[in-house]
Amino acid sequence: MIARALTAALSFLVVPLVAKEADTYKVDTVHSSIVFRVKHMNTSYAWGRFNDFTGTFAMEGDTPSAFDFTVKAASVDTANEKRDTHLKGADFFNARQFPTMTFKSKDVRKAGNAYDVTGDLTLHGVTKSVTAKVEVTGTGKGPTGGTIAGFEATLEIKRTDFGMSYGAPNMLGDDVRIIVSVEGGK
Repeated sequence: MIARALTAALSFLVVPLVAKEADTYKVDTVHSSIVFRVKHMNTSYAWGRFNDFTGTFAMEGDTPSAFDFTVKAASVDTANEKRDTHLKGADFFNARQFPTMTFKSKDVRKAGNAYDVTGDLTLHGVTKSVTAKVEVTGTGKGPTGGTIAGFEATLEIKRTDFGMSYGAPNMLGDDVRIIVSVEGGK
């Protein structure tokens, strides 16, 4: 009887646990970059970037939980107009037929001080599961007072897995490293 009275008296102290929803951040393309590198003639790396992309990512506190990006293939930029025209053509990105590349995460797992983010990468009309190493680079308040967060992701792909075999592997390497550095606000 005393136990029942005590339980009833203290029941107002019991607060139901509610899982915190993830906060969604919109990518700030002014403060974000997508760059890549590929080996040329088995000697040095040629670098490029994509200038037109959009995306969102979700954070639960300081922990990333989801990523969704779209990149316009025709925005490839290697600082060489002739090479960029070739990259936009049928030998590589075929930007007319495949105007966008997308990445949608499926799983995020803690891996030491970083995260392994696995998702579907669609490139050149081919969708493959890839895993990126993601490091949260910071969270805080932006210049207007809103919450911002950033991360850097690195992943390696084989371009031939996505149907881009021109010049592989001797003239132009098969392995491509992609680095995504993003800042976003909610």
